[in-house]
Amino acid sequence: MDRHGIALSILSLNSPAIQAIPDPRAAAETARRANDALADAIARRPDRFAGFAALPMQDPEAAALELTRSVRDLGFKGALVNGFSERGGAVLYYDDAIYLPFWSVAEQLGVPFYLHPRDPLPSREPIYEGHPWLRGSAWAFGAETAVHALRLMASGLFDRHPRLTIVLGHLGEGLPYSAWRIDHRLSKSPRGIPARQTITTYLRSNVYLTTSGNFRTPTLLDAIAEVGVDRIMFSVDYPFEDTSDAAAWFDTAEISEDDRRKIGRENAAALFGFALIRDL
Repeated sequence: MDRHGIALSILSLNSPAIQAIPDPRAAAETARRANDALADAIARRPDRFAGFAALPMQDPEAAALELTRSVRDLGFKGALVNGFSERGGAVLYYDDAIYLPFWSVAEQLGVPFYLHPRDPLPSREPIYEGHPWLRGSAWAFGAETAVHALRLMASGLFDRHPRLTIVLGHLGEGLPYSAWRIDHRLSKSPRGIPARQTITTYLRSNVYLTTSGNFRTPTLLDAIAEVGVDRIMFSVDYPFEDTSDAAAWFDTAEISEDDRRKIGRENAAALFGFALIRDL
């Protein structure tokens, strides 16, 4: 961090972690222990680290309680959840009506929910059979997360909770570049979609993007054009990406210095309630 001018990092639990624990009670206990361990680590260097809570989404009530504890008692800046959750033999996506009370709590707390990727279960995605190179972060991570995010937006979640914010990594998992066509086709054939607004509207009002693991200037410029520079934040995706790669790209990307300051620090400071930090 010192070498590359990164003043503060928000830490979280790796994927799939809690989401792959099928027993709700075990998931809740593991999430609590993980959050306590993270809080202890942050307490040793609170000037350099902050945290996202791991949540047992297998039990929406337990998830709401753990989010509340993590924000109010541990000082965490939000939650990071690794995609869908497994419960018994079921797969749970968070547009399900059982999560409506959870989303109310998240909105009341005023903290963002980072929807992080995980691989789809092989039994549910036979299209990847025989093509292991398409699984993981090369493709399946982003495709799985993009559809999950679309489910949230299309369900009307943000109509019910207009102050709710989610974060998507990798410059939006491809959604900013497909939003026009999605909206265009839905305008021709809405098929009973509950959402009152367009996908583009939600991207610009309820979603933040990070640059994690997507260090490509034309892609960044397209994201700025689609969602606005105020909704994009610098991120590395360490330890899965090299910090030097992320920093070298961002420091020399052909964007204005005003945009570089916003993406590099000001947008995150505003979203997470940080004081602006001096240059290292």
